[in-house]
Amino acid sequence: MAKTEAKKTITIEQIGSPIRRPEIQRKTLIGLGLNKMHRVRTLEDTPSVRGMIRAVQHLVRVVEEK
Repeated sequence: MAKTEAKKTITIEQIGSPIRRPEIQRKTLIGLGLNKMHRVRTLEDTPSVRGMIRAVQHLVRVVEEK
């Protein structure tokens, strides 16, 4: 029997507008599943997701980490 491992998740909310931001930041928000203000997404907590969050940390807020 395989041991089941609970995957870590991170919940983020968009709090800043991508208007007048570089195109790469807009695309990063879309990659995170965010494109409108106050949208909330729960994503798997991986190094790549953490890097994307860090790239747009001024536009998002971490709501919860599990």
